[in-house]
Amino acid sequence: MAGNSKRRGATRNAGSKKGASVGTGGHGRKALEGKGPTPKAEDRPYHKAHKAKVRAEKEAAKRPQKGVKATPRDRTSAASDLVVGRNSVLEALREGMKATQLSVFNRIDADDRVTEIVSLAVEQGLTVREVTKATLDAISDGSPHQGVALEVPPYEYAHPQDLLEAPAPVRIVALDGIQDPRNLGAIVRSAAAFGASGALIPERRAAGMTVAAWKVSAGAASRLPVARATNMVRTLEDYKKAGCFVLGLAGDGEVDLHESSLLDGPLVIVVGAEGQGLSRLVRETCDQVVSIPIAASTESLNASVAASIALYEASKALSA
Repeated sequence: MAGNSKRRGATRNAGSKKGASVGTGGHGRKALEGKGPTPKAEDRPYHKAHKAKVRAEKEAAKRPQKGVKATPRDRTSAASDLVVGRNSVLEALREGMKATQLSVFNRIDADDRVTEIVSLAVEQGLTVREVTKATLDAISDGSPHQGVALEVPPYEYAHPQDLLEAPAPVRIVALDGIQDPRNLGAIVRSAAAFGASGALIPERRAAGMTVAAWKVSAGAASRLPVARATNMVRTLEDYKKAGCFVLGLAGDGEVDLHESSLLDGPLVIVVGAEGQGLSRLVRETCDQVVSIPIAASTESLNASVAASIALYEASKALSA
């Protein structure tokens, strides 16, 4: 009887709401254990830090390691080192752009442009190689190449002090953070047209002499030296010590451009960045800040247009 009573009691306890049920103890212990330490942000698949880490690893994998010879794709993967398309390649060769190698599709349908491209490349002593379409697709990184691609070496910049060695009077145009390579190319073209000694650009956070800038310059980049400054303000100070006046262009300038008394001597014309204008430190370094009078309905001038007007006024002052 006693044994039966215990079994009946056990049955009642198992079915009651407050009593312990079979197997619940193990589940409770696992819940108390937790999930362990929180993973680092870069180890969480959906965190932006993890995505940034993956991108960095992919970029590092693309770069050639030390001691490993670069392949043709490594040398030409940057858009600034490659000109593609029949019209662009032909224009570059006609303008005398420095180049190292011409790649031509081995089954290309030659027209007058292709014939002239190959002829100019041979005349200029370039290596001409016939390649497959797959090779051209790879080195052009998906850009429409039309069967031709021209490899060009990195632009060779002058030293900032080299610009002072030009025949007097020295005329330098300095670009304070211009971002658009087309604006840079247009300013270089205007500087060459109005007899400037050279152009100065910042080493960082600004457009460089890429293929795009070279093309817009219409060949002027091969005649006009372009220098890069590690520190724009310090370089401008060096130019002032060498006897140059520094003239900044801004919409709220102290005087109108044509009224400036500094245009007929050694001069550095500083053009500000698109939209932002002259940086504070550069502006403080200028001997004078001038503005170009424009109609009230026009908000501002494009940087390359403003540079062209200033270069023209400076050249006119010399001949007056």
